[in-house]
Amino acid sequence: MSNEQGPVKWENPVRASLKEGKPVVGITITAASTEVAAQAAALGFDFLWIEMEHSPITLETTRQIVLATRGLMAIPFVRVPVNEFWTAKRVLDSGALGVVFPFVSTEVAAQRAVQACKYPPLGRRGSGPGLAIFRWGGTESYHDFADRNVMVIVNIEEREAIENIEAIAATPGVDVLFVGTSDLSFSMGLRGRHDHPEVAKAVDKVVEAARRHGKFAGAPAASASQARQYIDRGVLFIQSLTELRFMAEGARQFLEPLGKSATRAKTQSFY
Repeated sequence: MSNEQGPVKWENPVRASLKEGKPVVGITITAASTEVAAQAAALGFDFLWIEMEHSPITLETTRQIVLATRGLMAIPFVRVPVNEFWTAKRVLDSGALGVVFPFVSTEVAAQRAVQACKYPPLGRRGSGPGLAIFRWGGTESYHDFADRNVMVIVNIEEREAIENIEAIAATPGVDVLFVGTSDLSFSMGLRGRHDHPEVAKAVDKVVEAARRHGKFAGAPAASASQARQYIDRGVLFIQSLTELRFMAEGARQFLEPLGKSATRAKTQSFY
C-alpha cells in the first residue's frame, strides 16, 4: 500500500490500538507447545504474553511460537527472566515484537530496558536480526522497522518502583508501565493480597504517571469483570489468564452442569 508520500509503513497493531485509546488484551503462554500457542494466537487476543520468567519455556520454544504467529492476529511479546541486554537481544532476534522486563524499579533500570530494545543511536541493541527478518521482513530496513514497532513494557512490581514512578514514566522509549499487582503486594508486606486498597492506590498512581508522560498503564486481570474495572480506571494493556487456566475454566463450565467436579490434580504435600 502506498500514497503520495511513499509506502505506508506497517505499525504494531497493539501500539496503534493503545494510541487510539482502545484496550488490548493478551493471553499468557506458559506451556511449551507451539500448537497451543498458535491456537491461542487465533482466538482474538491482541498479543501473546510468552512467559519466560515463570515457566519452563526456552528460547528455542519461543522462536517456534513466534514463527507460529505468522498470519495470525496476536503479536508475540516475551517476558524475559531478567532485565539484561542479552536476554532482550535473544528474544528480539527470535522475532518478538515486544519485551516485558521484570522488576523495573528505578530510572536506570527503565533506561536499560529501552537501550536493550533500540538500535544505536537510540539504544545499544546489537545488530544480528537474520531470524527476526524472516518473521518480519518487509519493504523497509528491519532496524528502522524494529525501532518503530518493538514495544518496551516495564513491570512495576516493587514499592521502590512506586516511589520512583515519575522518573520511570518519564523515560523516553518506555511504552507501557505494567503493574505486577501480586509481586507488588508482597513488596508492600501484603503477601499476595493484590486486591488490597493500598495496591489499588498504587495502581492509580501508576495510571496517573502514565498519563502525564504519554505512556500506557497495564495490569493482570483474572476475569472479564476485573479487566473492565481496570479499563474504566485507565488501564488499557491487559494481561489475561494463562492458556492452562482457560482450559481449566472451560472444563469447569462443561463438567459442572453434568454434576462433575473439575478440580486440580492432587499432588504430594511438602509437609
